[in-house]
Amino acid sequence: MSGVIIIGLLALLVRAFANAEIDWSAVGQYLTAHAILSGFLHTIEISFWSMVLASFLGLVFAIMRLSHNRVANSVAWLYVWLFRGTPVLLQLLLWFNLAIVFPRFSIPGIWQDKTINIMSPFVAALLGLGVNEGAYLTEVIRSGILSVDEGQEEASTALGLSRARALRHVVLPQALRIILPPYGNEAIGLLKTSSLAAVIAFPELLESAEQIYYVNSRVIELLLVAAAWYLVATSALSVGQYYLERRLSRGLARARPRSSFEQLIIQGLDRLSARSGRKEVRT
Repeated sequence: MSGVIIIGLLALLVRAFANAEIDWSAVGQYLTAHAILSGFLHTIEISFWSMVLASFLGLVFAIMRLSHNRVANSVAWLYVWLFRGTPVLLQLLLWFNLAIVFPRFSIPGIWQDKTINIMSPFVAALLGLGVNEGAYLTEVIRSGILSVDEGQEEASTALGLSRARALRHVVLPQALRIILPPYGNEAIGLLKTSSLAAVIAFPELLESAEQIYYVNSRVIELLLVAAAWYLVATSALSVGQYYLERRLSRGLARARPRSSFEQLIIQGLDRLSARSGRKEVRT
């Protein structure tokens, strides 16, 4: 019964959009516009590099959080508390306006320049998104490491491995299975959060759509175009996350359940890979 109600509500929603005063031809026209595609590529670029920075910071501060050194532990806790406790939009604005507080940036005796020349929209977006996301990944990685039995590390050290090598070769590979699902969710969330970089004039997807509808007033049409490209990117990440989880979960009895839509996408990709495999055998 609940499924029928949900399908009925979805049908009403589709009908409402179909009958709304939306110029669908304009949606198709701007879907592949140069400015939109350029903004989409900038969104992918800033999301990728921000996730790289966040992953590095998350790993470093997670290890510091698990350290027995009180100074390192306290610094890591302060980092997580500060950047998880303040809005990412606020952090973006602070990074972008850093020149107000620090007019010049310098490495004594080597190099110096005005902060306003360094803190471009890209750099501000990278630091704002990456440093904020790193605080969340710190806790994700820390919880993954803690999920591995302590006996694994003790056995490794008993075999002569240092704590660092035991962490790298024994603990982290096992923790990766626990880390990957929330890590994938954070990556998808970061890609969508990157739209906030529009407030500091970074030319990502939403900013590009806004610049167009400021001129032609087709607000809803351009927002639908942006939504379509965000869905393309998040769907690709979701499929990639599924395959990584499946690869890391080999040998485990329980697998993550899939939705009908996800099954449809996975089946299509499996068929394509099977066809390409048959072609290689024939050649």
